[in-house]
Amino acid sequence: MIKMGSSMAIAAVMFTGLAGVANAADDHGQQIPTEQVYYKAGTQGAFKGPEKYFTGDVYVQKLFPETAVSHYSGAYVTFEPGARSAWHEHPAGQHMIVTEGTALTVTKDGKVFKFHKGDAIWCPPGVEHWHGATADAAMTHLVITASKDGKNVIWGQKVTDAEYNAALKEATQQD
Repeated sequence: MIKMGSSMAIAAVMFTGLAGVANAADDHGQQIPTEQVYYKAGTQGAFKGPEKYFTGDVYVQKLFPETAVSHYSGAYVTFEPGARSAWHEHPAGQHMIVTEGTALTVTKDGKVFKFHKGDAIWCPPGVEHWHGATADAAMTHLVITASKDGKNVIWGQKVTDAEYNAALKEATQQD
């Protein structure tokens, strides 16, 4: 048994992966592991969210990659106060679980969701939305994002300050 000392290790041990002993191949010739694959925390890479897709400071810590048989990946995404993503959609959907702070996610039709540590939300395929932190506190969420035809996100326009402020106002009314 592996002892995990922090919430950052939530997805460190996965049952599928790209490495490990493999004796089978998928339809595209990629090896399929037949043993568990361990992803040590911090080994999958991290980066600052590109300004093209984010407003404010956003940091992504990759946890595990998509594989030949599991067409989804996982990451922690931290949004500093006031930071948010651009409008986007996920061709195969995305789960978000807040691990710290309070998250906002807004759909193109104007629905505002405010959710807190431990809360989760499912964004179905093709639903245009954005997500981010409130104006006064950072937020981290764990995302499990599926892929379709090799894509896990389709980016749109950046969220304007007016759109963000309107969502904050709506979220405040939800308290």
